[in-house]
Amino acid sequence: MTLPTAATRRFQWFSQGVLLYTLGVILWGAFVRATGSGAGCGDHWPVCNGEVLPRAPSIQTLIEYTHRVTSGLATVLAVALYVWGRREFPKGHPGRSAAFWALVFMLTEGLVGAGIVLLKYVAQDARLGRAVWMGVHLTNTFLLVGAQTLVVWSSKGRARMAFQGQGVVGALLGGSIAGMLVLGVSGAVAALGDTLFPATSLAHGFEQDLSETAHVLLRLRMFHPAIAVAMGALLVFGGRQVARLRPSPDVRRASAWLTGMYVAQLCAGIINLVLLAPVAMQLVHLLLADCVWMCVVRLCAAGLAEDAPRLEPATEPASRVEPV
Repeated sequence: MTLPTAATRRFQWFSQGVLLYTLGVILWGAFVRATGSGAGCGDHWPVCNGEVLPRAPSIQTLIEYTHRVTSGLATVLAVALYVWGRREFPKGHPGRSAAFWALVFMLTEGLVGAGIVLLKYVAQDARLGRAVWMGVHLTNTFLLVGAQTLVVWSSKGRARMAFQGQGVVGALLGGSIAGMLVLGVSGAVAALGDTLFPATSLAHGFEQDLSETAHVLLRLRMFHPAIAVAMGALLVFGGRQVARLRPSPDVRRASAWLTGMYVAQLCAGIINLVLLAPVAMQLVHLLLADCVWMCVVRLCAAGLAEDAPRLEPATEPASRVEPV
C-alpha cells in the first residue's frame, strides 16, 4: 500500500462524501415510493408538471421535486468524481476505472428513474411491469453504490483485483454478488407490495400472501424472508471461508463487518415485518441492505487483490525411487 499524498487524501474525503450523499439520495427515493409521492410531478420528466420550478406545489410534488433536484446534484458530483479521478490516478489505475463506472451507473440510474416516471409506474400503480422496473432500478443502484465503494477503496492505495485463477474464492465471492442482487430485487418487490397493499395486522399480512386471489406482488413478497435467511447463511459461510483462504487483515476485517452488518439487517427485517413496514423502518432496512452490499464489495476487493496472501492446499512431495 502506497502512502497517500495530500491531494490523494483530499480525493479520498471527496469520494467518501459522494458515496454518503448518494446513499442519502437513494433513501429519499425510497421515501418517495413509500409515501406514494412518485406522481408528484405527473408523468413529466425532467420538468415537474410541465414547469421547471413548480408553483404552489403539493406535499407530494415537493417530495418528488426534491428527489429530482438532489439526484441532479448527485450526477454533477459523479461527473466531478470521474474528472478528478482521471487527473489523480494514472491510466490503468483501478480507482480511475471505478470512477468511470460510477459515472456510467449514475447516468443509467437517472434514465431508469425517468422511465419509471414516463411509464407511470408510480403512486398506486400495481402493474407487474412496475415490479420489473423496480428490480432493474435496485440492481442499478447496487452497481452504482458498488462502483463508488471501489473508488473509495482504490483511492487508499489498495492493489487491483485479479479475477483469473481464484478457484474456490472466486466462486464464493461470485455467488455472494449474485445472491445479493437476487435478495435486493426480492426486497424491492416486497417493499412495493407493502406500499400498495398495506396490512392492518401481521395475521392480515399472512392472509394476503396466502390468499388464492392474492395479487402477484403479494405472492412474490412472501419469498423475500426465505431468500434473506438463505443469503445470510451463504454470506457468513462464504465470508469466513474467504478469510481463511485469503488471510489478510483487510479480508478478515471485511468478513467480520459483513457478518455483523447482516445480523443487523436480519433484525431490522424482522422488526419491519412485525411493525407492518412503517416508512421509517423501510428506510432503515434499505440503508442496512446498502451497507451489507458495500461490505460484500469490500470483501471482493480484498479477497481478489493481487497481493492478497493465499492459503493453498499442501501438495504431497513426489515419491523418491531408490536405485536398484
